[in-house]
Amino acid sequence: MKLVEKEEARALRKKGYSMNQIVEKTSFTKSSVSLWVRDIVLTKAQKKKISKRGRSMASVEKRRINRLFNENEKRQIIIDNAKKDFTKISLDELKIIGIILYLGEGGKTSRGMVRLANSDPAVIKIMMRFFREICGVLDNKFRASIHTFAHADIEKTEKYWSEISRIPRKQFFKTYIKPSSASLQKRNTLPFGTFDIYVCDTKLFLTIMGWIEKIKELTINGR
Repeated sequence: MKLVEKEEARALRKKGYSMNQIVEKTSFTKSSVSLWVRDIVLTKAQKKKISKRGRSMASVEKRRINRLFNENEKRQIIIDNAKKDFTKISLDELKIIGIILYLGEGGKTSRGMVRLANSDPAVIKIMMRFFREICGVLDNKFRASIHTFAHADIEKTEKYWSEISRIPRKQFFKTYIKPSSASLQKRNTLPFGTFDIYVCDTKLFLTIMGWIEKIKELTINGR
């Protein structure tokens, strides 16, 4: 088999194929191809053709990079212009933001427990401001838990979320380790897993539910 592969590689090389072209065409390893064809001397015309192709590929790659840079630059201009629509967030606006985030991400079934889970540290920071500044939750009333994967560094993960939420680790429930059957892509996109915030307060839960109902009424009915 190796002899057949060697002869195929040598035949392509004699036709003026570059090493990379041979590898692309045959799927042979580059180290093997290099060894098999090292004694074959290319003509000046063949060398010129390979060199020209290499410059052409480099030019294509350069244009691709420039295009991506220009696209990213244009996108960033739109983002930067949009950011100018806001200069600060008032407490009233923070209240609306927190209510809407809870509507989308918060727990709504346990009447005595306010609960919100998310993997985005920005969402957690916003909701912690909402709970502290709008809802008046005292620091010692917070509880938290983490859902992460078997590959995770638990110590590092708990420190990370404690810093994000400013909830002491002693107020964390035991970290839940998910089975490692999850895809590598998912584990990579969630390096610190998901963070759950808990506040055991029936009155606060019902208050938030009331806020949500009123926001929905006002928004849906346009009043």
